[in-house]
Amino acid sequence: RGLWLHTRLEQRKKFAESLVNEGIGEPGAKALMCEDLSGLSSSFNGNDGNDDELQKVTGKKLKGKFLRTVSPVSPAGLHCCYAVIIVFTGAVIALSVALSLSVRKEEKAIANPEAGYATCPRDWIGFGSKCFYFSEHTSNWTSSQTSCMELGAHLTQFDSQEELNFLNRFKGDFAAWIGLHRESSEHPWMWTDNTEYNNLVPTRGEGNHAYLSDRGISSGRNNIRRNWICSKPYSYTVQCPGVSQLV
Repeated sequence: RGLWLHTRLEQRKKFAESLVNEGIGEPGAKALMCEDLSGLSSSFNGNDGNDDELQKVTGKKLKGKFLRTVSPVSPAGLHCCYAVIIVFTGAVIALSVALSLSVRKEEKAIANPEAGYATCPRDWIGFGSKCFYFSEHTSNWTSSQTSCMELGAHLTQFDSQEELNFLNRFKGDFAAWIGLHRESSEHPWMWTDNTEYNNLVPTRGEGNHAYLSDRGISSGRNNIRRNWICSKPYSYTVQCPGVSQLV
């Protein structure tokens, strides 16, 4: 019996070493082996000779106990989760930037169902079917009209209340010359293209040249220096397969 007990102890020691080799860890293997040795006394007194079956049963119990104590999330799994979170966050940021750029682009270009995309020159702002330029320096009415013509435009005119609201919003706090003028108080207001103003909004004052102010449309003398606003129709770029045409 002493030899049998010594043999069983050697078998348990080898089994514990195999657990260490499998990655269970020496402290855990020793603890589990000691826990299992408490049943050796009964096995010593009542050994039925089925050593292989005893070792299989004991091994299953030890491995089952150890697996219940191990965390279900491995370091590799955590690293994988972190990588997924980083990739997802990067995708969200990239999508946000793309949407922001798309919105800004749409603000400066209006889609034309027949000709493609309408774009304004740099420093011009698109609204409706026109491009508008808001000057940063001042001039009299005549010089302002000349400056607009050099840019391929005219002092601005508006065709609707929406356009007038747009002009008032973007002109800032300063008064700005527009394309309305008349020969005298006895004559109608005319645009620079020689079409008559429809008096959508009444013009204030006794002058012969109109400008936008905080009070609406006012008139004054030609020689007063003010900011000015130019406007011109959109130019459209038509994109066809292998062909680019400017309309």
